[in-house]
Amino acid sequence: MDIAQNVLEIDNFILKSSTEITDLLRSIEGFENKTVLIHIVAYMHNTVLVQNLKQGLQKLIPHAKIVLLTYQDKSQTSLVVYKLRAELDESTLCHHFLREVQLENNEKNIHLDLYREQLFGRYFTDHLTNLPNMYQLRRDLQDNENSGLVIVNIDNFKIINNFYGFIAGDYVIEEVGKYLKQTLKEHVVYRLSADEYAIFLEQNMGFYELKEYLHLLYEKLKNIVVAYQDTRIYVDITLASCSNTKGDNLFSKVSMALKYAKEKGAPFWIYEEKMHFENEYERNLKISALVRHAVENSKIIPYFQAIVDNKSSQIMKYECLARLIDENANVVSPLIFIPVAKKIKVYSLVTQAIIEKSFEAFENNNYDFSINLSIEDIMHGGTFRFIIQKLKSSQASKRVIFELLESEAIQDYKKVERFIVEVKRYGAKVAIDDFGSGYSNFSYLTKISIDYIKIDGSLIKNIDVDKNSLLVVETIVEFAKKLGLKTIAEFVHSSSVSDKVKELGIDYSQGFYIDEPSVRINTSK
Repeated sequence: MDIAQNVLEIDNFILKSSTEITDLLRSIEGFENKTVLIHIVAYMHNTVLVQNLKQGLQKLIPHAKIVLLTYQDKSQTSLVVYKLRAELDESTLCHHFLREVQLENNEKNIHLDLYREQLFGRYFTDHLTNLPNMYQLRRDLQDNENSGLVIVNIDNFKIINNFYGFIAGDYVIEEVGKYLKQTLKEHVVYRLSADEYAIFLEQNMGFYELKEYLHLLYEKLKNIVVAYQDTRIYVDITLASCSNTKGDNLFSKVSMALKYAKEKGAPFWIYEEKMHFENEYERNLKISALVRHAVENSKIIPYFQAIVDNKSSQIMKYECLARLIDENANVVSPLIFIPVAKKIKVYSLVTQAIIEKSFEAFENNNYDFSINLSIEDIMHGGTFRFIIQKLKSSQASKRVIFELLESEAIQDYKKVERFIVEVKRYGAKVAIDDFGSGYSNFSYLTKISIDYIKIDGSLIKNIDVDKNSLLVVETIVEFAKKLGLKTIAEFVHSSSVSDKVKELGIDYSQGFYIDEPSVRINTSK
């Protein structure tokens, strides 16, 4: 046993407020005949707590040596009282004090090191599965330039989470993690995100070797079943990896391969440099920036394409078509920017811009005009309120036609019908766009109150040479007439198609043979 333990007694106290001083002083009375050293350890020394404590100790133990020390913890003040049990000379006393301080400091350092290790362990470990996480994976990939990587994604995790609940979802994540760790003992398994894991390969493989490996791995993992209470939950997976590449950008390349595999519905995909996925990502980033800039700077505008009455050959309506004008004044097709606008969640702003500018363009003329709406527009609360407000305030409300995509709107008759009823209160009309484009259901037309059917261009463009297209269009026109609906032919691109459209009794025509989309409208009506 150390000599200091026989001759030196140490008491530690923690204070969080000055109200605790009185009780503390009572607990350390009776040191009049002992040599006492007191350390007051605090973040600041000019506080009420420290000064009152110091004064109280000086009165209680006038012969004590009181030392003020600084510590970084702002939340509390600590008091350390050293009491000497035997008479020692000054040099021995200093030795024992220093020895005790050293021992106490060493113990604190040990605890600090353990805490630091635990903290770093938590930082590099997934709390749900106890597998190493993304940060650990990045560190391991940096330390091993020739390593390989496989990402395992649970395809149906969102469905599992939504159907069974997040508790079951967490349980599935845990069980899949355990299964991967047990099945792939030769590899390190990581959990990356909600539904993704990674497998660390010691050596990067060539394409054919990796393809064979992924095929065997998929066969091994494709039938994962998790037993949850009385339910068997089947887990579907997709794999992705990258062949013959160094550690730089390895993770991003494998992620690109995974995205591609999921889009194609493939069990796995291998990234190769010749695929140039980066070019597509760079292009999407540029288009995203272009769309944001266009939305913020009023560069989303309508182009107008005329629709003629087939009996009088007069322009009666215009369709308002969304276009984007880039920084070089080039016109960008909606086929390019609309999908991106939806992904970056500014599509509602694009729709509202087209609505605003279309109403403005037709406010002071007599033409009818049509605006395309998707099911997202109808379901979006902000866009719906924007439409209603515009119908309330505009003189053109009774001349607007909202064109609903037939392939989208058919998904929910009731919501579409509610929208139609509301806009018709203000005199607006409704058309079904692209009818006959693949999801056609004639009973659909009997369930909602529409005014026009726009026959899809894929049927109209070959109507003069394709008997099947002609038969389908004849059926649509006859059915529409019985329901009292007007018909519009899209994609009228030649005189022979135009003649056939008129022959069938279609009410209106639209297409490049009639008029090309333009930034201006003919207001001479």
